[in-house]
Amino acid sequence: MAFLRRLLPYVLLLLVLAICGGLIWFNFFKEQMIKDYFATMKQPPQTVSTITVKPSKWDPYLEAIGTMNASEGVDLTVQVAGIVKNINFKANQRIKQGAVLVQLDDNIEQADLASAQADAALKEINFQRAQTLRTQGVGAVQAVDTTRAEAESAQATVAKLQATLDQKRLTAPFSGTIGIPRIDLGQYLTPGNVVATLQNLDTMRVDFTVPEQSLGQLQIGQAVSVNLSEDNAVFNGKITGIDPKIDPSTRLVSVRAEVVNPDRKLNPGQFVQVRVKLPEEDNIIALPQTAVTASLYGDYVYAVREAQSKEGQPAQKTDDGKPALTLAQVFVKLGRQSHGRIEVTSGLKDGDIIVDAGQNRLSAGMPVVIDNTVNPSDALKQQ
Repeated sequence: MAFLRRLLPYVLLLLVLAICGGLIWFNFFKEQMIKDYFATMKQPPQTVSTITVKPSKWDPYLEAIGTMNASEGVDLTVQVAGIVKNINFKANQRIKQGAVLVQLDDNIEQADLASAQADAALKEINFQRAQTLRTQGVGAVQAVDTTRAEAESAQATVAKLQATLDQKRLTAPFSGTIGIPRIDLGQYLTPGNVVATLQNLDTMRVDFTVPEQSLGQLQIGQAVSVNLSEDNAVFNGKITGIDPKIDPSTRLVSVRAEVVNPDRKLNPGQFVQVRVKLPEEDNIIALPQTAVTASLYGDYVYAVREAQSKEGQPAQKTDDGKPALTLAQVFVKLGRQSHGRIEVTSGLKDGDIIVDAGQNRLSAGMPVVIDNTVNPSDALKQQ
């Protein structure tokens, strides 16, 4: 019994050591099994939509923001002072060239003109009489010259008063749409007081600027299109002027184009999007802008390629026997942009298959399957 009592502590110690060793071995075994599980676990493939790279036609354009102005537009004002007698227009009325818009009080001028006309008529009669007497040999040459000068002076006075009388009427210098009247009946006007604005809205001009590097691509008569962002209405026109001087502070060139405005949706002062059409080019590799990702290391795309097998092993296949596909990160150099597409100058070749959307959930080497039933690039083409 004494022997068993002395042996019992050693048995308990061995039992404790066995239990502790078993726990330690189990933890190491569990960790190794987890590592082996994740090492051998296959990542499920991501579904992507793709496009196939192939050279195509490139329809380039220059894009700018412009300001609309009427081809003819002016703030109307009177030339002489006077009191408003008649206002012959209403806001937004279509006005024909030469129409009398405002009549100032001209009673005094009318009276002065009538007096001058009567005096001119009398002096003309005196000149005719003197000329008749001179023809009959009873009149002096000096009398003819004096009466002729008096008659001509009287006619000049009539013309002067008639011009002053005409200045009492404000007429439309061209046909167009007149704005809101800024005067009232009985108001005393002085030269410089704006009566209203008159704008010819049938033909508009748009002023915009382009970088100096684009100056060589512009020419008079080149086609342009103007777009209103709120309703996507497009108006066509052509370049009518290119400023020969480059602004040294902004390095921009001022350009003016003329645009037909049949429905009068364009109005002076509007901001519009301007596109200048450039010559079409062939054999250009271009991608939808959604296919390109920008990073600190450069611009890149994801190319879909067949999965590479390890040396000595068969090629990887999917469950249906097709070659397994993976992603490769390909860095590219970009060029111009046009109509939602971007030019690729290097990095891709004809026939490459490129992911065109959803790159934020992808990574290089990831297995993928292609499903182009819903393709963002197709929606882009329909715009």
